[in-house]
Amino acid sequence: MSAAADTQSTAKVQSTTDSGVRPKLMLIDGNSITYRAFFALPPLSNAQGQFTNAVYGFTQMLLKVLQTEHPTHVAVAFDAGKQTFRHNEYEEYKGTRQKTPSELSEQFPLVRDVLQAFEIPALEVPQYEADDIIGTLAREAEAKGYEVLVVSGDKDLLQLVTDQVNAILTRKGVTDVERYTPQTVFERYELTPRQIIDLKGLMGDSSDNIPGVPGVGEKTAIKLLKEFGTVESVLDHIPDVSGNKLKERLTEHKDKALMSKRLATIYREVPVEVDFNDLEYSGHLTSKVLDVFKKLGFKSLVDKISREIDTSADGSTEGPVRSGESADDGQLNSRAEAAARAPEIPFERITTMAQLEHLWPILRGEVGVIPICDGPDYQTANLVGFSVGMKTACYFISFEGELETTDVKPLWSHEFEKTVFDLKSLVVLLDAHGQTLMPSGNWFDVLVGSYLMNPSDGELTLQNILERELHRSVPACRWDSAEDVEKKSQVAAWLPELKHHIGLGLREQDLDDLFFQVELPLEFVLAKMEVLGFHVNVGRLQNIGSELQKQLEQLTRQIYQHAGVEFNINSPKQLGEILFDKMALPAMKKTKTGYSTSADVLEKLAPYHDIVRDILQFRQLGKLQSTYVEGLLKVIRPETERVHTRFHQALTATGRLSSSEPNLQNIPIRMEEGRKLRLAFEPTYQDWVILSADYSQVELRILAHLSGDEALVQAFRSDADIHTSTASTVFGVPPEEVTPLMRRQAKAVNFGIVYGISDYGLSQNLNITRAEASRFIEDYFAKFPGVANYMKEIVDSAKKLGYVTTLLNRRRYLPDIHSRNFNLRSFAERTAMNTPIQGTAADIIKLAMVRIDEALRESDLRARMLLQVHDELIFECPQTEVEELEAFVHEKMENALTLSVPLKVDVHVGQTWYDAK
Repeated sequence: MSAAADTQSTAKVQSTTDSGVRPKLMLIDGNSITYRAFFALPPLSNAQGQFTNAVYGFTQMLLKVLQTEHPTHVAVAFDAGKQTFRHNEYEEYKGTRQKTPSELSEQFPLVRDVLQAFEIPALEVPQYEADDIIGTLAREAEAKGYEVLVVSGDKDLLQLVTDQVNAILTRKGVTDVERYTPQTVFERYELTPRQIIDLKGLMGDSSDNIPGVPGVGEKTAIKLLKEFGTVESVLDHIPDVSGNKLKERLTEHKDKALMSKRLATIYREVPVEVDFNDLEYSGHLTSKVLDVFKKLGFKSLVDKISREIDTSADGSTEGPVRSGESADDGQLNSRAEAAARAPEIPFERITTMAQLEHLWPILRGEVGVIPICDGPDYQTANLVGFSVGMKTACYFISFEGELETTDVKPLWSHEFEKTVFDLKSLVVLLDAHGQTLMPSGNWFDVLVGSYLMNPSDGELTLQNILERELHRSVPACRWDSAEDVEKKSQVAAWLPELKHHIGLGLREQDLDDLFFQVELPLEFVLAKMEVLGFHVNVGRLQNIGSELQKQLEQLTRQIYQHAGVEFNINSPKQLGEILFDKMALPAMKKTKTGYSTSADVLEKLAPYHDIVRDILQFRQLGKLQSTYVEGLLKVIRPETERVHTRFHQALTATGRLSSSEPNLQNIPIRMEEGRKLRLAFEPTYQDWVILSADYSQVELRILAHLSGDEALVQAFRSDADIHTSTASTVFGVPPEEVTPLMRRQAKAVNFGIVYGISDYGLSQNLNITRAEASRFIEDYFAKFPGVANYMKEIVDSAKKLGYVTTLLNRRRYLPDIHSRNFNLRSFAERTAMNTPIQGTAADIIKLAMVRIDEALRESDLRARMLLQVHDELIFECPQTEVEELEAFVHEKMENALTLSVPLKVDVHVGQTWYDAK
């Protein structure tokens, strides 16, 4: 830095300090964040075919840190090239890194385009890394009184942390971050920030090919540094180190340790020519930002930026509108500041009928609604009011005074466009308070909408949806309490805006029909099923538990007799000692803590001794007893003798429903004792029955449709037994000559093909060699070429698009489809093969549920849908309605979606769920 520039910068800092605002310099590691974004996000491309996932992820991170940190100065540092001064000392520095994928390298210029539009300098210096530039500027800024924030995905930069220099590091993905101060560094590593260099000196860094001391990992390195302080001190005190092998390694690799420390040390004297005044950041709501977002195809960001620019007094987009400066009639904050603060809007508490009557004419059009309860369970929580908001105002309708829940009935009419988070739970909540909501009420659920766009995100919260879509932080408050109603009402006012962003994404991905015709009405169906629950005969369940306990006691005696001694059967350590030390059975696998007694190990040992078979059965029955009998007894509501499972509609990546509290979809039915648990589930009334309707081989039928394979299609059209037909085709024998073994093998392949089974997987299923399994799969594909072509084409399509879709356009992104890691890539390829099949099966049964519910409401039938278990629907109905309901269910389920092969449903009726199967 020149002397003149240095003087000018110092003067600037001093004047800013005098005004009472401390300058804050944000230094972003451009390479690290861009790399992280590329591997965290699915492949995206713009209209020109340019890959944009890395630049989009980088932009998301940039927006987040700008809006949360409000820096006065910003710079982004990049590596200038592969060769640095460190290679002069160690030629193999970063030598193990694979070549940067072209899909990533071509995005770095696009990242610079974004920075140029934001008017944020991009810095690089030949022979130095981004870390060195950041370290140099951090040192100079700290000396001048700046607060400094380093943003990276690289833990090496923790060595820069001081009281004035903090670091923000990515944890997962791009925008999930953690802030480090000297205290948090110590809490994480029990070391000071400067000792991070010594840590790398001892343990090395495989990502940078820094060798360290072979055999010394993080735990050992930290222990040494806690005792001796630095690498040099450790090496000076080798005789005092405990452990002869460790002493030998330290003695032998002294030079490596010292060199590794030098390589890991960030150089803080880089000749970077920059004036701190040039790093000043004052806002970015400009037409340049809008243009670059349009060029990159960031439609949701274009929409956001356009609206924010339009909020300026004159609506002009010419030139930057900077925070702290006038925009004609008023001041406009930067986008980051506006998003972070999400400007507060007028709030009013509604407690009287007069206020409420005055409110209805005001609440025209789009409104956000958030129920305020005093507990997390919507079926039992006390409803204390509703936060209601729109763009210009927000309100809290309180039930703690003269108002009651029935007074807000006008809100549920079609007149209001209502945006909520988790519509199903709202329906359940209001049912508990005597109100029934209908699908025709003009609803939008941001939870399900966001899930459809990002099905692999796992469990979604309102907070992470708002952060991702609006870059807006939800204020800290307890959502399961009656506190902070003003904050929650402010959030309710954001929901209509959130609806527009998600609605745009749904339209872009052609998900409108799936959202409005299937997922949204399904929420009302699931809510009804949750409220109704499933009746359980408590006495019968207790008897099943007693029988299981007797069997467990008998098995325990047998196991002790085999072993010749009593021991804790549930202790892997004691069990391993009995099986492998005392009884000398062959040890298949050993872990750090002793012999492995996992299920796969015991199954291989079963032929050796009866004790192993008894132990396997003991474990299975023990799980039935503890997880299902005792677990179910805990969740049966005493007043109704029913279990009310909670369905999760926005959780699985495939679109399948899951359930919990209790999970009735996972009751084990492969063994008779597990199936008997269904004996306890019975209809509500004595003259009613349980009816089960199960799609027959729906995934194989979908495979036939998607692949168009003539042999497979013909087998289903002729209503042949598909496994016999497959065996007949593969083995080249007439159907009547297919043996049970042939059929079993064909069945394993049929279902395995759907999941992209490997020769190894098939060999394990059929207990045959891998070579035999490989030949079987080859023969299958030779006889069913349409299936083979489909599997290849769907993987090719996934590699091109970055995602696969179901017949109803449900998407699943596959970020690992181009991974260099064979295991990750192989899993992504298998997922590409399976998701269109499994996801379409999920779509079909959801569509059937919606249509059945609608038809039941319009009919005179008293039948009720109780449960969904994968491809099966469970109903209860009066005995007199069985024939009509059976025909009704056949028609609705088998015509839910038209395929090139018929859908088939098997219906069974019985006095219990067990009898109906």
